[in-house]
Amino acid sequence: MKSVGLFEAKQKLSELVQRASQGEKIGITRRGKLAAIIAPASAKVDVKQVFADIEQIRKRAKPLPKGMTVKDLIEEGRR
Repeated sequence: MKSVGLFEAKQKLSELVQRASQGEKIGITRRGKLAAIIAPASAKVDVKQVFADIEQIRKRAKPLPKGMTVKDLIEEGRR
């Protein structure tokens, strides 16, 4: 696996994504240490698993306080 520094990765992101889409794995380093890996996306997507994952997230979500909307929460987070 070839590695590139974060600065170079920022400059060449399109090229790196293209290379990854062709099967190459590319490491991205920050201060000389591996921080992330760009890898090809899986061609197979298990749709049933995706929906199962979404359902698990929904089950963990807490209901909003009465009278509060998601927009209210977003605005509150910006303060």
